[in-house]
Amino acid sequence: MEISLVYINDVHGYLEPHPELFYRGKEEYTEEVGGYARVGTLISEIKATHEHVLVFDGGDTFHGTLPLVETKGQAIVPILNHLGISAMVAHWDFGYGPGQLKKLAAQLNYPLLGINVFNDDGSLFLQPYTFVNAGDLKIAVIGICCDIIDKTMPKQFSEGLKFTEGIQELPGYINEVKDQGADLVFLLSHNGFPQDVALLNQVDGIDVCLSAHTHNRLYAAATVNQTIIIQCGCHCSFAGHLRLTVENRKITGHQYELLQVGKQYADDTAISPLVSRIMEPYRKLQNEVVGQTELTLHRYQILSSGMDDFLLASVCEATGNTIAFSNGWRYGAPIPAGPITMWDLYNMVPMNPFISTVELSGKEIGEMLEANLESTFSANPMAQMGGYVKRCFGLQVYIKIENPKGTRIQQLFAGDELVEAEKYYKVSFVTSQGVPEEFGRNRKDTGIRTVDVLKKYCLKYGTIKNSANRNSVKAI
Repeated sequence: MEISLVYINDVHGYLEPHPELFYRGKEEYTEEVGGYARVGTLISEIKATHEHVLVFDGGDTFHGTLPLVETKGQAIVPILNHLGISAMVAHWDFGYGPGQLKKLAAQLNYPLLGINVFNDDGSLFLQPYTFVNAGDLKIAVIGICCDIIDKTMPKQFSEGLKFTEGIQELPGYINEVKDQGADLVFLLSHNGFPQDVALLNQVDGIDVCLSAHTHNRLYAAATVNQTIIIQCGCHCSFAGHLRLTVENRKITGHQYELLQVGKQYADDTAISPLVSRIMEPYRKLQNEVVGQTELTLHRYQILSSGMDDFLLASVCEATGNTIAFSNGWRYGAPIPAGPITMWDLYNMVPMNPFISTVELSGKEIGEMLEANLESTFSANPMAQMGGYVKRCFGLQVYIKIENPKGTRIQQLFAGDELVEAEKYYKVSFVTSQGVPEEFGRNRKDTGIRTVDVLKKYCLKYGTIKNSANRNSVKAI
């Protein structure tokens, strides 16, 4: 028999088609893809031509665009319940606090899973696994939520909770589901592709791993320790279709295709009205042009990005400081060369946080950046804490990526001057992920919202040119 898995991950709240970045040789270009209405049709078409179809969601689902942030994830629930999903896991979905996530999960017609999320009393916060059937096969699906939520994310994400990597817990659950008659065991994980590879090299007994978090576009399925592993980009720009051949209750072969969710898929007639109803209050923002850009602004570069240069240039303009930091966020659809709308600005920072200032010593700046470089490039995948390199403006940082922990920075400049260890620098930042709370003195909230300064910057300068402080972190 054959089983088909349809998989989406890291949609980050992108309800409608949107620009996405693609590559053609050395060329970068954008194309409009994605949207839940198209995914609904994609799923229906696969179900029409394949007998046993299971659908999964890898998380980062309830957060990422303004309609979801303003409704604390509530807006998307009816759409998700139309897709026939079997299970999901979570990361940014904890952004409104554990209590709100529990409320959202209770409204879904499928379970939210996590063997590695614990209440203060040691009990599980979420259901650890579920069973689904394909013909007469009993399939166990075990879930692992992102393990960094209580380590690098804002405190409200994990209040009252503790997160583990899941490696210690997983073997016991594999035995438990097999004791209950599972023929196949799937792992739904939001730890990231490098982390999942490390985990699968240590744990036997997983047939398929549906990976998320790191936004890998896997055009071919990987195999690790006899486990098939896939991951499908982000923003609903892609969906994975994994076909498993099963004989004598074992997988004997597979075929995989990373499907681009383009205009070849018509809008699902049940989902399209739901999306339109959610988006109607935001059409004004989509039509409100506040500036132009000469280059495509995106976050697809690991060391630095034009989108975040624009963000931090705006922050410095508003605060009068020459140095600024923000997190190396991966989410956020590209803004193609041309008009910039208010909708684009909210997509960059949908939570629209206040801008803060703090005084950092040169020594602290170096320590903070070294810690971030380790969390990005650690040789131990389980020590990689998500996201790209911390975005910085007004600094020039020359690094050796391959160096051991704590020794990657070769030289560090503020403007044209070497940063002095004992000197204090007044800097601006966005969220505690920009400058963690353990660093600095005289930390202050300016009361100024990030989207407001982005808009003001656009209106003042008109056009974002390819002359911003780009590549402020350079590998040498």
